[in-house]
Amino acid sequence: MKIITWNINSIRLRSSLICKLLKQEEPDILCLQECKSPTTEMPFETFKPLGYSFFACWGQKSYNGVAVISKVPLENIDKKRFLGSDHARHISIKTITGITIHNFYFPAGGDIPDRNLNEKFGFKLDYINAVEAYFKNSNPSKSILLGDLNIAPEEKDVWDHKKLLKVVSHTPIEVEYLRSLAKSGPWIDIIRKKNPDDKLFSWWSYRARDWIQSDRGRRLDHIWLTADLVDQCKRCYILREVRGWNSPSDHVPVVAELVL
Repeated sequence: MKIITWNINSIRLRSSLICKLLKQEEPDILCLQECKSPTTEMPFETFKPLGYSFFACWGQKSYNGVAVISKVPLENIDKKRFLGSDHARHISIKTITGITIHNFYFPAGGDIPDRNLNEKFGFKLDYINAVEAYFKNSNPSKSILLGDLNIAPEEKDVWDHKKLLKVVSHTPIEVEYLRSLAKSGPWIDIIRKKNPDDKLFSWWSYRARDWIQSDRGRRLDHIWLTADLVDQCKRCYILREVRGWNSPSDHVPVVAELVL
């Protein structure tokens, strides 16, 4: 089973890029974040001719939004309002093979890494805490947590560790919260496990004149597995070249291939 996660930065604006990815990679399941579309306006009909007939989503106009596009039937579709928020940031599904997938779009956290000066940063930390509490109580198994978690946890996940220590997405407190969340599965960061020594990025700012030359990226997009799935993951990689497609998202797809 091939599973892909991608922050698409508008599902309607980039539906043609989604079709291109589906044709190129032929995933069984594609999870999208930052869809920026109401549920009723998700362009799912566009993907049916390519063999994708099963969908789940939690839409929101102009902001947030998560969706699942699948070749295989989806069961137990659910969405969680962590912190009681109506932000469309989570949807979970269960596949016919018994795998549960949690598709997340974590809050970005604003620009100032201080909850006393920036309520968005406080909301981000509290959101992570709420997700952690949920999984501590639910004891997940045969599960995948994936999506745009908006944190690059390791030195090898950013273009310059020292320069980004005070930049939201790589601050020590965010990394601490994310690592604490990882223990709630426990969850295994399968991209890093399969590529322990490589510098890996999944996001490059639109502000860069030449993102390839400057290569100032961060690994904000993740696929985590519960321990009972780790040995079944045979390959895991990031589709860096997608950042160079026409009118791209600032994120690129992250891929995991499992033998079930």
